[in-house]
Amino acid sequence: MNKEQLELVKNGQGFIAALDQSGGSTPKALKLYGVPEDAYSNEEEMYDLIHEMRTRVMTAPAFNSDSILGAILFEQTMDRKVEGKYTPDYLWEEKGVVPFLKVDKGLADEEGGVQLMKPIPNLDELLKRAVERKVFGTKMRSVIKEANAEGIKQVVAQQFEVGKQIIAAGLVPIIEPEVDIHSADKEKIEALLKEEILKELDNLSEDQPVMLKLSIPTVDNFYKELIEHPRVVRVVALSGGYTRKEANEKLARNNGLIASFSRGLSEGVSADQSDDEFNEGIADSIRTIYEASIT
Repeated sequence: MNKEQLELVKNGQGFIAALDQSGGSTPKALKLYGVPEDAYSNEEEMYDLIHEMRTRVMTAPAFNSDSILGAILFEQTMDRKVEGKYTPDYLWEEKGVVPFLKVDKGLADEEGGVQLMKPIPNLDELLKRAVERKVFGTKMRSVIKEANAEGIKQVVAQQFEVGKQIIAAGLVPIIEPEVDIHSADKEKIEALLKEEILKELDNLSEDQPVMLKLSIPTVDNFYKELIEHPRVVRVVALSGGYTRKEANEKLARNNGLIASFSRGLSEGVSADQSDDEFNEGIADSIRTIYEASIT
């Protein structure tokens, strides 16, 4: 584990950019960027286009360590290059931004009010490659839709079990049990979730640091104990379907919680903009997310 990167992620001012849309969410991300589905005829062309979009974001002048602590990458992005360097090297060496890797393979079908992660075959192999590529940490997502105590317990147990495998490989896991922002029981879910996460955190040893990525809570500062927990490097928030404006407003009311937005980051920029227009749009997006993150 890179100690300089750990220090930056733990104590730096800024947020984490999520650039990890994968197979299922890529067409949606491209569409929002102004690239319709008929602009590509196969998966390879689609991934070329999304890499072009991500490259444009990462090479934008405002995308740097003044505001951004880390960036979460999709596996293919880790293996591709930006300006002649592998993406993790480009981020750290050129921008001072810490690279993370999304490792989950998507969600299982809903059962018991939750969606667990699908099994992650060859995870050890992927983690080994991530270490070779000089990645600092990982991210994996589950979803909670109902206040089902048993389901929530399963989600948290699975996340921490895989998290320990990731720690053993020398990486810092971002544990992401997302709460559906449209759930009628959101506040109740968050109470059950916090309880389960605290139990798991209390069982970790000093050399098992984790990060958490959570939906912005209904009750302001509800995750204070998680943010202050000695095993937690940082707690970041997902935008979860809120517009950037809504997500920023909610985030700003939660002290110590920082953003890790995906859609919120690229909202308002498009493929047909000139570089100046695009860079200006990204700079504005970064500025507002940064301001909401440093409260």
